Amino acid sequence: MNTIWSEHVQGIMTLYLSRKLRFDDMFFNQYKSLFNLNRSAKLRILEIGCGPGALAESLHKWYPNAHITAIDRDSNFISFAKANIAGVDFIEGDATQLPFEDNSFDVTISNTVVEHVEPTAFWEEQMRVLKSGGVCLCLSARKGLCCVAPCLETSEKEKKFWESVPQSEYDLEKFSVCRFPKSESEIPASMEKNGFTNVITGYAIIDLTPDDSKYPPKMSELMIEAMRQNDIEAVWSVHSNHADEMISVINSKYDERIRLYREGIKQWDTSVSVTMIIRGMKR
Repeated sequence: MNTIWSEHVQGIMTLYLSRKLRFDDMFFNQYKSLFNLNRSAKLRILEIGCGPGALAESLHKWYPNAHITAIDRDSNFISFAKANIAGVDFIEGDATQLPFEDNSFDVTISNTVVEHVEPTAFWEEQMRVLKSGGVCLCLSARKGLCCVAPCLETSEKEKKFWESVPQSEYDLEKFSVCRFPKSESEIPASMEKNGFTNVITGYAIIDLTPDDSKYPPKMSELMIEAMRQNDIEAVWSVHSNHADEMISVINSKYDERIRLYREGIKQWDTSVSVTMIIRGMKR
């Protein structure tokens, strides 16, 4: 049983809620043009490093005739996904040793995985399980924008808390976080180097601004709650004796942000994520 990522790097709800927003149907047209997959075909799609399953959940809706399989090595993520997401086969396993036969899938897709896995193994395993003519889609988070609402600014109490539990760079090293970082030019070059052809790139720009009227209230509040969950799970991850006190502070801040939103008092806080999408094919 492997629970390293969910317990020490990113919590279940942090990942699920943030990805559920980024892969909302509202943004599908951006992904659709970059994925360039036949929506009516009976594709076999494999998501590698699926986390708690938000992207796989969206793929199931976006490609209704496809069979979606999703794999992650973290047991907690897979348990959550199986309990909460229908229509997808979730399997515990490793990206460098995929438990599937050669030439099994029409499409492989990964989201923010390439920077954590040794490149040769990462690409070779996808090449192995893809059918001839199959498509490899690699999604990679790039630098975005973030503007915090005044009511959510870090308080002195929070600053003191985090100063008392400094995060060690060794922890990130120990858990293989971003061990193989790559620039915007290096990812497609790495894909080509490992045998994929017809490599193209593009970007999905996901703007999450709760006060923008283009978003329905339910989605706007989900943006705020996703940030709340991120902050809460970050506190839980350090196992501090002062965690309950800090979570109370966090909840007070986000309760205020929700109140302001519901009363129409706009803050115009925003988070804009940039996702690079690299598409290649197996000969």
